[in-house]
Amino acid sequence: MFEPPLPLAGQKRKRASSHLLQETPQPRHPYLTGNFAPIQQTLPLTPCTYTGTIPVELAGGQYVRNGSNPVSNEDLGRDAHWFDGDGMLAGVSFRRDEQTGDIHPEFVNQYILTDLYLSTLSSPRLRVPILPSIATLVNPLYSLFYVTLRILRTVLLVILSFLPGSKQKINKISVANTNIVYHDGRALATCESGPPMRIQLPELETVGWYNGAWAQGEEVGDKVLDKETMRELYGKKLGEDSAIALLGWIREWTTAHPKVDPVTKEMLMFHSSFAPPYVQYSIIPQHQQPTPNPAVSDEHANPPRLEKLLNATVPGVAKAKMMHDFGVSLGHTVIMDLPLSLDPMNQLRGLPPVTYDSSQPSRFGVFPRRHPDEVRWFETDASCIFHTANTWDTSVVNAAGEKTTTEVNMLACRLTSATLIYASGNIAAPVERKPKVVLAVAETKKKRRMPFFSKYDDAESTVYERAALLESPNEEEEKEPFVHINPGPSPSPFTSPDEDSPSWEEDQCRLYYYAFDLSPPPTTNRITHQWALTTIPFEFPSVRPDREMSAARYIYGCSTSSTSFGSALGKATKIDVLVKIDALALVERGRASPPRSVGGSVDTRSMAAILASGEEGDAVKGFQMPEGWFAQEPRFVAAEANEAEDDGWLLFYAFDEGQLLASGDVPGEGDAAGGEGRARSELWVLSARDMKTVVARVRLPQRVPYGLHGSWFDGEMIRGQRGVEGTPRTVGSVLGGETGGGGVWAASRRWVERILG
Repeated sequence: MFEPPLPLAGQKRKRASSHLLQETPQPRHPYLTGNFAPIQQTLPLTPCTYTGTIPVELAGGQYVRNGSNPVSNEDLGRDAHWFDGDGMLAGVSFRRDEQTGDIHPEFVNQYILTDLYLSTLSSPRLRVPILPSIATLVNPLYSLFYVTLRILRTVLLVILSFLPGSKQKINKISVANTNIVYHDGRALATCESGPPMRIQLPELETVGWYNGAWAQGEEVGDKVLDKETMRELYGKKLGEDSAIALLGWIREWTTAHPKVDPVTKEMLMFHSSFAPPYVQYSIIPQHQQPTPNPAVSDEHANPPRLEKLLNATVPGVAKAKMMHDFGVSLGHTVIMDLPLSLDPMNQLRGLPPVTYDSSQPSRFGVFPRRHPDEVRWFETDASCIFHTANTWDTSVVNAAGEKTTTEVNMLACRLTSATLIYASGNIAAPVERKPKVVLAVAETKKKRRMPFFSKYDDAESTVYERAALLESPNEEEEKEPFVHINPGPSPSPFTSPDEDSPSWEEDQCRLYYYAFDLSPPPTTNRITHQWALTTIPFEFPSVRPDREMSAARYIYGCSTSSTSFGSALGKATKIDVLVKIDALALVERGRASPPRSVGGSVDTRSMAAILASGEEGDAVKGFQMPEGWFAQEPRFVAAEANEAEDDGWLLFYAFDEGQLLASGDVPGEGDAAGGEGRARSELWVLSARDMKTVVARVRLPQRVPYGLHGSWFDGEMIRGQRGVEGTPRTVGSVLGGETGGGGVWAASRRWVERILG
């Protein structure tokens, strides 16, 4: 092969032609590829085909699931996280033909038109999302300077949005991408970084922000009223009484998992922020209550109108924390103060804004529903909990007929570390830097990973010594790939694994039972029971909606047949098993013969053993997806017969990864919806009674990316929605680019946006 001569001394070397240079391959982010990748096409209600028989209970209702879907996939690099991205709703509505009685499923998906989404569309110069990624906030390798710059960039872009020439002001920084619930005639999309956003069913159109009293664009009596009149009708707004006026906007930040009482119809929620008081608490009653009947004297027939409680302080939380969920029974509320902080001031201590400290305890604040000032704090081992499954009271009635709560019970998905936060951003979890007690057995195994259960089940180590050991792999293991998207066979977590195997994982997420003792004297604050119901991985829990806050028997959720499930679905591992747990049976068994506190479990079988079991009355049942298929969070819909608590159906999205290209990419994204080359998802309807029978499969015109939480809305909810003024929020007002007008301020804004990129 001819090689050009080298240049002589003193001669300039000619630059090679640029077209010969090969682009450096970039690492693939697991949450931006495959069916995790965002989808840009949105569809109005579109008819779908299906096989099987659609249950009559679904007629007139709609299943809707929320999830993050970045409007732009460009220039995200490593700074991307599964929890980032603009909110997108995907729903299947079941329309009944009034003449024939036939049920016709229709698919619809829409972006949630938040301030951030509309501002992104109106600012084509921005190549990077306006908000810093959660991956940026948790990455221990990023400097204080870099993280501060990313935060200041966001602040500056928000300020610029208020200048002349801007088509969309950024009043709220929520992407509303986590959950969707229904309360008092409103479907509400939620996310921790702002107030809920009202959505109109079944078209999934965005109405406006909900402020705890009313939503933007709502009609009252077929007309839109001014703010003062709305305030007279519905009372105060969230954050209105903030002691510092400038901080009122962060008092609107609301949990993504508000709870709606199936009896009183109250909506309960907490507000966590990085300024004291760090946790506030609100109760919003149902305003559309039936008019009391004066002819009926029964107190139950004429319930008293419940008072609204807004932004009440929950005392006892000393730091800003990342709080995602909480527990609510019919009489009590449980706030979780876990050692996972979300505090910009962490940077002054040389830590990322989001930091997990395993040397600190997990704290649970239990208080009567309307009296957060009476909170009692219970402490135990460090852990992370992102989702609670159910909470209920245990009460006794004395001779005088007085009812007293002696115990508050809570089921939650308990993680043994915060690896989920890091893995969901394709980041290696930080190594524990502080000194920690090392068990004697570990001293003989230097430079080897200790098996998870030797830490977890060690009975001799103290509470906080054991918590400190529940951490990430050692430093030399950081050289391994950050994420194993399709790991090979993993050893069983219930046998001794090969400790050097990269597929073996220390982190576990299990369904845990907590019993908080409320019996006198109140100074005891004792957790009488805390152990796992089963050793299998378990996340995304739910119960039958009308049994929430009471002693529901069954818990439904997600798991995997592979131990690479890891940190609650945090390592791009998909759901291939749906699980039904007879929680009351396992709780009863555990209370009769308690497992070891914290580390023990009632049912110690592996997932393989559970799937192989054919017992009709098995307390744990699993439905395994066909090879190559993966599911998303299921939601329960009760059957008309209502013969038992589990008489009904589980609805969930399913995707066949056999449709993916050899590279792992999704084919046909540019094709029209429903095209032969386009990847498509399905909605499955599974019998909750036997956890075996798929009674219907609805084939959708396009795929639904793996997402977060959803809900079922029955026909009565959809018909009972409050009125809206046309379509208050549209993309038409921000599309079409800019005219270049707006004077000096607009030109300055465009110039700054080009620099910020």
